[in-house]
Amino acid sequence: MRDAALPIMDKPISWLEIQFATDDVDVPSASDFECWASKVFDYLQVPVGPVVVRLVNEVEMQALNREYRNIDKPTNVLSFSLSDPVSDSFLLEPLLGDIVICVPIVLSEANKQHKQWLAHWAHMLVHGLLHLLGYDHEDIIQAEEMESLETSLLQQLGFPSPYLDSTM
Repeated sequence: MRDAALPIMDKPISWLEIQFATDDVDVPSASDFECWASKVFDYLQVPVGPVVVRLVNEVEMQALNREYRNIDKPTNVLSFSLSDPVSDSFLLEPLLGDIVICVPIVLSEANKQHKQWLAHWAHMLVHGLLHLLGYDHEDIIQAEEMESLETSLLQQLGFPSPYLDSTM
């Protein structure tokens, strides 16, 4: 059983920290996360910025979603950018931000949507990273751009489009 108070890393990666705040063990390896994140930075030709990926349970995710989005239910992924909205520069160069992924929700979605387990995990990380890099889906034009980019990145990683035959 992992102690939620102590972040434990699968293996040390200088620019990517994986924190386990859940007892779930059905998660990709740190090297999977590193591979997927590296592809995003390479594809977009942007410098790698240190990122924290925190894997949580539904209780922690619901609390974060309630506090930061005023939505009182858990969600699959949240991103917290450390950019300064006033100057649009990074406050703590070169730290990029945090991505929080809810393990039980991701596993449940993959099952319900008949998606490959690893493909859905990769999608959650790619989606979170794109948010940290300034992409959003608040309107149809932004959503189409972000979904197209997610699809291209996932295909580069050998996964199918996350938007085909999806019930999302």
